Amino acid sequence: MYQKQISNERVEIQARSRRESMKIAFIGTGIMGKPMAQNLQKAGHTIVLSDHFVKPPEALVSGGALVCRNPSEATKLADVVILMVPNTPQVQEVLFGDNGVEHGIQASGNAASKLVIDMSSIAPIPTKEFAARIKESGAQYLDAPVSGGEVGAINGTLSIMVGGDQSAFDQAYPLFEILGQNITLVGENGAGQTCKVANQIIVALNIEAVSEALVFASKAGADPARVREALLGGFASSKILEVHGERMVKGTFDPGFRISLHQKDLDLALNGAEALGVSLPNTETAQALFDECVALGGENWDHSALVKAIEKRAGHSIRD
Repeated sequence: MYQKQISNERVEIQARSRRESMKIAFIGTGIMGKPMAQNLQKAGHTIVLSDHFVKPPEALVSGGALVCRNPSEATKLADVVILMVPNTPQVQEVLFGDNGVEHGIQASGNAASKLVIDMSSIAPIPTKEFAARIKESGAQYLDAPVSGGEVGAINGTLSIMVGGDQSAFDQAYPLFEILGQNITLVGENGAGQTCKVANQIIVALNIEAVSEALVFASKAGADPARVREALLGGFASSKILEVHGERMVKGTFDPGFRISLHQKDLDLALNGAEALGVSLPNTETAQALFDECVALGGENWDHSALVKAIEKRAGHSIRD
């Protein structure tokens, strides 16, 4: 957790950042990125968008966002660059592809004043390589993946797991305060992404546990909605039971966080575990259940729809 007792110098840095309106190049305005960018815009910061991949959201443009042709141009205009894209290859392309962020830093003439923050969820080892390369260009770099889903992005209540230097963290902290509540500097570059992988293991296994419990209770003849309500008052209570348990009972699987994205995160976990010589047996099971959901056509379902794989195995739906 970020320490509340900090030096006067850091307090002044943060206070100055709060007073100043920044230009923030925000690359990746999908389910998570769009509301995050909107919250920064509402807080008085100028959002700079790139038109290189998808059409910039009208809500941001009508709110005063600037639109550039590519990430390089957006970076030249910006004080801070935030990435919120799906996976490691997309981050690499935005940073180092033709007309990428790196080119914009090098062409700006004020690289030392720029901060790049990757808030995507990607592999930790490439993250360290990306950070080193951006730092060689003269800018600062943080990996700062988030947890909390679409609801957390909209409400500005995300958990933010940060890897990088203390000075860069101090500079970014006022922006993180707009986007989230639980903001933690975990360690050096790559540590934020490692923490996010651990988070996704825990979330997946909790979704699996809630799915199994509700299917078991329902097939035994109990009302799953009332079982969920009862469990919320005891030691089994969790955010997953509260939010995703309700989704399971109601069958509302519009994506807050798509199964395909959680599969990507579990692939990061399983590949990392193999490299480290660590066994993750329950993570393997959760991934297999997500695979079964995809086979049912659920690649773009919310990850709470993992319950459908348990239901199929049981030959029973908790919503019947």
